[in-house]
Parts: sequence; structure tokens; C-alpha cells
Amino acid sequence: MESFDFKEAEREESMAEQIVVYNTMTRRKEVFQPQERGKVSIYVCGVTPYNEPHIGNARPFVTWDTIRRFFKRIGYEMYYVQNFTDVDDKIIRAAHEQNVSWKEIADRYIAAYFQALDALNVRRANVYPRVSETIPEIIAMVQGLIEHDYAYALEGDVYYSVEKFAGYGKLSGRTLEDMLAGARVEVDERKRNPMDFALWKAAKPGEPSWDSPWGKGRPGWHIECSTMSLKFLGEHFDFHGGGSDLIFPHHENEIAQSQAYCGDLHSFARYWVHNGFITIHAEKMSKSRGNFFTVADILKKYPGEVVRFFILQTHYRSPLDFSDDRLQDAQAGFARLETAKENAIVLIEREGTSDTAKGLAAAARAAQSAFYEAMGDDFNTALAISYLFAVAKDINVYYNDVINRGVAFDAENFSTVRQVFDDMADIIGILEAPAERDMKEDAAVAALIEERLAARKAKNWVRADEIRDELKAKGILLEDSAAGTRWKRV
Repeated sequence: MESFDFKEAEREESMAEQIVVYNTMTRRKEVFQPQERGKVSIYVCGVTPYNEPHIGNARPFVTWDTIRRFFKRIGYEMYYVQNFTDVDDKIIRAAHEQNVSWKEIADRYIAAYFQALDALNVRRANVYPRVSETIPEIIAMVQGLIEHDYAYALEGDVYYSVEKFAGYGKLSGRTLEDMLAGARVEVDERKRNPMDFALWKAAKPGEPSWDSPWGKGRPGWHIECSTMSLKFLGEHFDFHGGGSDLIFPHHENEIAQSQAYCGDLHSFARYWVHNGFITIHAEKMSKSRGNFFTVADILKKYPGEVVRFFILQTHYRSPLDFSDDRLQDAQAGFARLETAKENAIVLIEREGTSDTAKGLAAAARAAQSAFYEAMGDDFNTALAISYLFAVAKDINVYYNDVINRGVAFDAENFSTVRQVFDDMADIIGILEAPAERDMKEDAAVAALIEERLAARKAKNWVRADEIRDELKAKGILLEDSAAGTRWKRV
């Protein structure tokens, strides 16, 4: 769908000059300048699939899906990579506990992850590489780091030597001394420095392993993302994303590995973008506290679009507090947007040549321009959504004027209002029509509405109320107006 502020050929030039991004590396907002004109490349750290995806997993992927939608709308070609860490201690532990293979665990929860993405309207990445499918490239990168004297082998293990990399700590802003003083590091007296981290782990009984120059083993955690980003995006790409909890040690270690391997301190990601933490009633989410919520559990109470909307109502860098009260507030706000969409669908089918929506069209264009400015200012979805609400309010008021107050309809100008509304909603990723409606259920609802209408005409108010209550019990709300009766699921 087109934006009304920019012609297709002009939009990228105009918006590119306006987009600013907060870069964790520099700790300031920077004007976005893509590595390659007209293209945006993104790498986002994915999940470790050892259990059901939780609300903390959902936030970065909803955030990046919205960022991708925005860039695509203003004319950029996108390439998005998101990995799966399918070889990991937690997966191995879960496999042993359930007496199944590690691959069965990984496959099961990767499938659950995609189910969650679909419910949240998250579009697929271009590629989802797995650790288990990237072993040759990982081994080659580890070997390269040894050859460049940034890593060393010890009895089947391989460690990265942090002291060899002069820029270690530049992303997190920590010195090596501060890290050592404040960190809980794995005790291994063989390591040259306690902060050295594993690139390759020697095989242990009952664990998955692969042949390597250092014997059978498996990759360490951090090397996988360095290898996958290099394989699919090259030495230079635009964005690296993930949660704030990954800044140290994961992303810090990725930088050390990748830049040492490439021999270029300016290689790897240009912009580091991290979303804030999720808390539950102002407390950190954790299983031990009993406040751990999976996406599947949340979806039992709230539609996926409401959960997505809830996430995006807070700026991605700010902490997001999760609670039933806040989700209920989000659901109420989302219902107003749904009403606007339904009202727009009813109105757009009408004919009319008045100019009663001329002011609405001008206001919609202004709101759309402000919406794009908000998205261009470090992807401020919270502010952008406020302009979506402004257009929704105008639609709902105009609907009431036309349907209930007899105001003449303005088809041409209202068409602009409706398209602006749809354009903004599509970038936020909400109000998307389901891929497939249950037509039998729709027909049954329509039949009951017809029966209720006949009952009302016959002044059989008891039967009319029974039908309304019957539909309400099924989650279907009826709305009567001069234009007839509409229904919606609630």
C-alpha cells in the first residue's frame, strides 16, 4: 500500500535523511546510512529452543518485524537473518530429562516458536540458520582465530583470548578489569585469563558432537552468531539486534570474534539495537518467582494482535511491564481501532459526492506524516500509534455523522482517510484479516441475526434478546444502527 506523502521514487530519498537510530555502540542517536544504497541488512539473535517461547522472546521479534515493515514501506529492499541456537546445554539437559534426542527437543520448540510468530503477525525472516547446520563454517572460523593468534586449544577445547583484542568491552562500556571483578566466570585454571570464553567444547558423554581438528566436540555459544552473520550477510551489515541482556557477554564476544577474524575493527554491524527488559508487575520475569508467562498461555486470554499491540505501545528501548491490567487496557484501545476499521468498511461501500470529509482527509495526511516522522525517530511505535488513534477517532465520529445524523457521505475524501488508516495499521502489524474465515460459522451467525430481525419486527422482544444473549455467550457482539445490524467477535 502506498504512503500518500511520498511518491514511490522519492520516498526513500526523503525518509532516509530523516531516520535516526539509537546505536548502543556509540550511546547516541545516529542518522541511518545503509551499507548498500536501497537495502537494509539485519541480524537478530534468535531463541534457544528448549521450551515454549515466552513474552520476553516475543518482544524483539515483534519489534524487528515492525522495523522491517517500516523500511519496506518506504522503499528499501530487506534481508533479515535470525538464528536458532539448537545446540546448547539447556537443550541437552531437557533431552536427558525427557529421554529424547536433542534434535527432537529443538524441532519441537522451533515449531512452537513459529506458531507464536504467526499469532503475533510476525512475518518470516529471509533465513533461519541453525547451529547444527553451520558446523563446518564454525570450525573454519575457530581455526582462523587460532591462526590469527586470537584463540588457543587446550585438550580438545578452544578458547578466545580476550586480552589479544584491544577493543574488548567497547559495546558494554566495561574494562576487562571491571568485568573480571564483577563477573561470575567459569572456573578453569587452564585458561590464560579467567574471562577467556569457549569457542569449541570437547565432547562429553551423551552430548551431540562433531569431528574437528581438536577432536570431537561442539561449538561454544558466541561463535555461532559471528559465523552465521558472516555467512549470510558478509563482513559489513547494517543492524544487529537483540535484548539488552545480550549486550554482555554475547554481543561483546561476537564483536571480538568477528573483527579479529576479519582483521578489520570496522567490520561487523554498523548499528547495535537492543530492546529493553520485560518485567512482570515491576519484577524481573523468572520461573523461580512464578511469574514466567509463555506466549501460548497469554494467547489463551488475549488475541495475538492485542499482545502485539500491547508490546508496541511502549518504545522498544524502554522497560515493558507486563500485567493483566495493562493487557486489558491494550485490549480496550485495540477495540477502538477495530471499530474504526469496521466502520470504514461499512462507509467505503457507500456512494457520495459531497465534500464533508475534506477536512478529515487533510487531517489524515497530517497524521500520516507525523506517524512516519515518529517511526523515523528511532522507531518510536508508541508515538506513531497515537496518530493511528487520531485517525481512528475521526473515522468513528464521521461514521456516526453519516449513519446516525444524516450527514452526506464524501466517497473520494473518505477513501483517502481509509487508506491512510490501513497504511499505518499495516506498519504496526495489526488489524490484518485472517488468512481463512470459518464460513460455516459466519453463515450461522448471519442466520441468527436474520431470525432476530424477524423477531424484532414481530415485536417478539423475548426471542430477540435470547438470540443476542446466545451470540454474546459465543463471544459475538451485535451492534444495531440505522444502517442495520453488525457483529464482531470480542
